Amino acid sequence: MDDEKFNMSMRKFLKQVGVTSQQEIEKAARAADASGALSGPLKARVTLTVEALGVSHVVEGDIETGA
Repeated sequence: MDDEKFNMSMRKFLKQVGVTSQQEIEKAARAADASGALSGPLKARVTLTVEALGVSHVVEGDIETGA
């Protein structure tokens, strides 16, 4: 395995995940805020799955809205 190539490819994938996830959360939060449905912290969960490696990793946390 070429560690440098693997590392760069993984970082590119994770950056795409982070950017697109943030955009989706922001869009949904703005819509909820506009309708008056946004309140308190948002409970979030991300599940990363890499089937070929048998990996399933869950990250949970709260996103503060200031609402």
